[in-house]
Amino acid sequence: MTRPRIRRHCRFRPCSCYFKPRGIPMRHLDEVILERDEVEALKLHDVDGLDHTQSAKKMKVSQPTFGRILDSAYKKIADAIIKGKAIQIEQA
Repeated sequence: MTRPRIRRHCRFRPCSCYFKPRGIPMRHLDEVILERDEVEALKLHDVDGLDHTQSAKKMKVSQPTFGRILDSAYKKIADAIIKGKAIQIEQA
């Protein structure tokens, strides 16, 4: 049995819930779903400029967990950009 997932503290609420390549209807696109904790990690690290330690403290997770969340977000965004997929931002 796996360990239950600890609730992450996410304060950021994005204004939009989708990004997609221009000129292609949504019905023709595959989607990549960014979870709330991944969006929060991107904001704290890349927009606010905090390092991993500070960001992990704000999200109330360990530093290695924060690194895994951030890595997952980067991979999903790269996949969407390279393969022309839509990015859905999970809402609460």
